[in-house]
Amino acid sequence: MRLDRTQGAAVAAVVLALLFAGGAVTVASADRDEAPSTPVSSSADAGFARDMAVHHQQAVEMSFIVRDRTKDEEVRRLAYDIANTQANQRGMMLGWLDLWGLPKNESGVEPMAWMGMGGMGGTGDLDGALMPGMATDAQLDELRRADGRDAEVLYLKLMTAHHKGGVHMAEGCVQKCGVEIERNLAQGMVDAQTSEIALMADMLKKRGA
Repeated sequence: MRLDRTQGAAVAAVVLALLFAGGAVTVASADRDEAPSTPVSSSADAGFARDMAVHHQQAVEMSFIVRDRTKDEEVRRLAYDIANTQANQRGMMLGWLDLWGLPKNESGVEPMAWMGMGGMGGTGDLDGALMPGMATDAQLDELRRADGRDAEVLYLKLMTAHHKGGVHMAEGCVQKCGVEIERNLAQGMVDAQTSEIALMADMLKKRGA
């Protein structure tokens, strides 16, 4: 069947469009292939997963402590939400490390080294404050001894600092991590914890702190 000039031009345009689309897909695939399919142990992906798992564990611990030190339902509900969310996220990050065949603890690597912030750990009263926002052992002991309003205020202050440090770390992963699902999780942490910081500011104000 012969095509007239108009039909021929239309067919040629479709062919060129298909060729262009195919080329675009090839280029996009090439861009994705630049990132390694499995992160290496020194990558931001692995460093963030390890460090944030530790950071989250302390948030879970503090939340369980305050639930035993106050009967205030607002604080107990917040503590439950934080403990539940961060325990689940911690499980995801540790699961990724298993999937990637990487150790959960890397000997000789300072916390926050993946962000260029190694050497944040301390001694003495600073023990336990390994990363931004983390409470010291002395502060955790103080929380365990507190009751009622004092426990609520101390928890809200400690968790506010903890969240601010967590947001800083998560923003680092959004910028540096190569695995998309991990970057998405990190951005979700930024959004959720920023919202909870505002909520805790209101809760502290209600308690005159």
